[in-house]
Amino acid sequence: MTEDRSASLPFVVDLDGTLLKSDLLFECAMAFVRSQTWRCLKVLVWVLHGKAYLKKQLAQSTDVDVSLLPYDQDVLTLIDEQRGLGRRIVLATASYHSLAQRIGEHLQVFDDILATRLECNLTGPHKRDRLIELFGQRGFDYVGNALDDLVIWRSARLAYVVNPSAPVELAILSLDNVVRLIRSGTTGFGEWRKALRLHQWAKNALIFVPLLAAHQITNPLLLWHGLVAFISFGLCASGVYILNDLLDLEDDRRHPTKRNRPFANGCLSIKSGLMICPLLLIISLGGAWWWLPSQFVSVLAFYYALTLAYSFKLKHIMPLDVITLALLYTLRVIAGGAAFDLELTAWILAFSMFIFLSLALVKRYTELLVVSRNGVTGKASGRDYYPDDMAMLSSLGAASGYLAVLVLALYIRDGATVALYERSQIIWLACPLLLFWITRIWMLTHRGLMKEDPVVFALKDRLSLAVGVLFCLIFWSAT
Repeated sequence: MTEDRSASLPFVVDLDGTLLKSDLLFECAMAFVRSQTWRCLKVLVWVLHGKAYLKKQLAQSTDVDVSLLPYDQDVLTLIDEQRGLGRRIVLATASYHSLAQRIGEHLQVFDDILATRLECNLTGPHKRDRLIELFGQRGFDYVGNALDDLVIWRSARLAYVVNPSAPVELAILSLDNVVRLIRSGTTGFGEWRKALRLHQWAKNALIFVPLLAAHQITNPLLLWHGLVAFISFGLCASGVYILNDLLDLEDDRRHPTKRNRPFANGCLSIKSGLMICPLLLIISLGGAWWWLPSQFVSVLAFYYALTLAYSFKLKHIMPLDVITLALLYTLRVIAGGAAFDLELTAWILAFSMFIFLSLALVKRYTELLVVSRNGVTGKASGRDYYPDDMAMLSSLGAASGYLAVLVLALYIRDGATVALYERSQIIWLACPLLLFWITRIWMLTHRGLMKEDPVVFALKDRLSLAVGVLFCLIFWSAT
C-alpha cells in the first residue's frame, strides 16, 4: 500500500479503553453516585430504557472534567504521527455524543466524531456498519482494545490493538491485518498492592492493644483470634479504600500526588474496582463470622457502615470528618476487645480518641499545606476547610494530643492500674516520651515535612519506631 493511499484513508480511534485509559460510562456513574447518592435508584429505571438512554441520562446528570481524564499518551502519539501524514482523524466511540464532543474540543486532534445517540448505541456491529457506510469495507484503519472491536477490525484495512486483555489477544490471532500492538498499561500485583493499601494494614495492629493491656499476649488461642481479626479488618478496610478512590477520582486527579493512584491514572479499571469491593467485604465478614465472636462481626459491620458514611458524606463536613477518622481508628481497638472477649477500660478508649483525633488533624493540616503552597486560597477540593483554617487545626491537634497524655497520667493513678502493674510508678516515664513524640510530629507537620498519612510516617520514621519500642519497654518494666 503506498503512502498516498494511506493518507487518503481515515484513521479511526476508539475512546473507552483505547485513547482513554478508563470508561466514560463508569466515570459518569461514579460521579453520579458521589454527587447524587440518594438518587441512585433512578439508574435502575434508566437501565430499563436501554444502554443508550442510560448513557444519555448519566451524561446530562454529571459534569465530568474531561481535562482530568487519564488519556493514553502512546495513543495520542500515534494520532499525532498519523496527523503528520495528513490523514483524517475520526473518533468513533460508544460514549454519549455530548461527552465525546467535549473531549474532542479539549484534545483538538479530531476531524470528525461519531458517538452514541439516543437512537443508536454505537458499539460493535453498529459501529462497524456506520464506518462501512461512511468509508467502505477496508476503507479505514481502526484503533481499539476490546472484544467488541473484533468485528470492526475485520472490516478495517489495518488494525491497531491497545492494551489487549487475554481473551482479546487470543481472538486477534485470527486477524491478518494487525500492524501494531500497543502496551502502555500496567495492571500487575504492584498496582493492586497500591489500590489495596496493604501498607495501611499496619494500623490493624491496634486490634492487639486490648491483649497487651490485659497481659494475655502469650495466649495461643487469643493470638489466633487476633490474626483472624487482623486479616478481616485488613480486607474490609482495603475494600473501603478502593471504593473511596472510585468516589474521589476527580479530586485525586487534581492532587499533586494522589493523581498517581491506580484508579485515578487509569492503570486499574473502575469496573474491576467495583467487582472486588463486595468480594473483599464478603471474605472479611465470612471469615470473622466463622472464627470470631458475634460481637466482633457487629463491630466490623459498624466499621464498614461508618466508612461508607464517611466516603459519601462525612468527609465533606467539618469537623465530623476528623472526628470520624479518630473513631475509625478507635474502632480497631474496640474490635480487638470484641475478638478477645476482653472488657475495655474507659482510659483506653479516651486515650485512643484523643491521640487519633490529633493524628487526623495532622492529616488535614498536611493537605491544606499542600493546597496553600499551590497558591489556592479557596476551599480545598473535596474538603470543608480553607488554608486560613490551618492555625486553628494545629491548635486543636496539639491540644488533643496533649489531652491523650493527660489521660495516660490519670490512668497511672487509677486503682485498677496499680493492681495490674507491680511497679506502676514506672509508667510515668511514658508521659514525657509521648509528649516528645506528639510535639515532634506537630513541629514536622508545621514545617511541611509530613508528606503522608501520619500513621504511615510513624511506621517508617526511625525515631518514631524507637519511641514506640521504649513506650512498650516502659509498660513491660512496670509489670
